[in-house]
Amino acid sequence: MRALAIGLFLFGLVGADALAQRAPSVRIGFASPLTGPQAHYGIDNRNGAQMAVEELNARRGSKLRFELVVEDDQADPKTGTLVAQRLVDRGIRGMVGHFNSGVTIPASTIYHDAGIPQISVSTNPRYTRQGYRTAFRVMADDDKQGATLGEYAVRRLGLKRIAVVDDRTAYGQGLADAFASAVKAAGGSIAKREYVSDKDFDFRAVVTLLKAAEPQAIFFAGYDAQAGPLARQMRELGVKAVLLGGETINTAKFLELAGPAAEGHIASTPGAALSRRPNGPAFDRAYRARWKQEIGLYAPYFYDAVMVLAAAMEKADSSDPAKYLPVLARIRHPGVTADIEFEANGDLKNPQLSVFSVRGGKWVLQ
Repeated sequence: MRALAIGLFLFGLVGADALAQRAPSVRIGFASPLTGPQAHYGIDNRNGAQMAVEELNARRGSKLRFELVVEDDQADPKTGTLVAQRLVDRGIRGMVGHFNSGVTIPASTIYHDAGIPQISVSTNPRYTRQGYRTAFRVMADDDKQGATLGEYAVRRLGLKRIAVVDDRTAYGQGLADAFASAVKAAGGSIAKREYVSDKDFDFRAVVTLLKAAEPQAIFFAGYDAQAGPLARQMRELGVKAVLLGGETINTAKFLELAGPAAEGHIASTPGAALSRRPNGPAFDRAYRARWKQEIGLYAPYFYDAVMVLAAAMEKADSSDPAKYLPVLARIRHPGVTADIEFEANGDLKNPQLSVFSVRGGKWVLQ
């Protein structure tokens, strides 16, 4: 496997060689929420993508020089489509993003119509079921993640009565539905199903309703900005049920917002634990050295997305989307997060899933 250029990140990136300086600039589009309650996700995503661009541009003998064209989609579908068209108009040759499924799905039509390959971390299955040859995903979808966590909750944790809450986003609804189906299939029951807005942060009324149903666990399908306050309010109201969630709560932000109330809660990720991947620990060290902070969660996936686009261009000897798209569809790339190959519909082949719990104020692999 190609080793990461750790020395470059640890001691400061050196300038690219003269050939790379003269190489044509290839624009890679990037979009995520960079403002608002989900900005910490977007900044982490951008950091990962930028690391890939810097590493690519530091390689000697490269025929291409890459530029990351950054846009803030504000986690809003309408803004996302405007951003997508703006990126296309700016001449991007490939796209990494968006982050939210509710933004990615409508934006994907614009990239498809322009013939531009798009690699996303969005997990709603609809993204790759639209028949778009340009759509690719670098992690497991909600159906796989929800099924794994639902079965794990019943058969490994012994939980039989579980309440389900989702935030009404495309991501939240899809994950909650898959989880609930898996719980029932494994012999458990859904004690109560509730919904909140993704703008809500006071859950006391909902928690009171859930408490009356006496669940052993509460599955929340939403983001960490809400999951943190939810965990605190559960404890304030005397709810002892364990909080379960998907990858969007498996973050340092959740630990910060929940405080001591985070202890014992459980979340999955639609990918292998970074510590278990050959280049995962090296990437973690490089990220911390480059950005002076811990990985939020998705940075290595966005790093891989940029690297996969670049690898396909190199194999095709062209940055023309029409020429490198067929190469991308059949690529085999040893990424930081996975050995990346795609199914015919753009889904990741053989995705791995992991489950973590909070112990001593840290997310620990189960």
